[in-house]
Amino acid sequence: MSRFDFSNYKLDEADGVFTFKNENTTLGFVRFNDQGEVEYIFVNPIFRKKGIAKKLLNLVKDKTGKLPIPQDPISPLGKKLFKII
Repeated sequence: MSRFDFSNYKLDEADGVFTFKNENTTLGFVRFNDQGEVEYIFVNPIFRKKGIAKKLLNLVKDKTGKLPIPQDPISPLGKKLFKII
């Protein structure tokens, strides 16, 4: 995994959604509830394997004060992701 410079991208937060984006594209986003349950997480394929999903999940943890919990159904890739946080 390469080190990614988040300083060139904007972090938006609205109604239980964190989104990393710039004026041209969305890198990724996560939708969650107050219990820390992750309803959806997406990272643009161009930006995968750079720690963006982990960064988004850490934002959820910081916001809710709880470890993020995946909601079913979850993809095999998602199951792998939640094992590393």
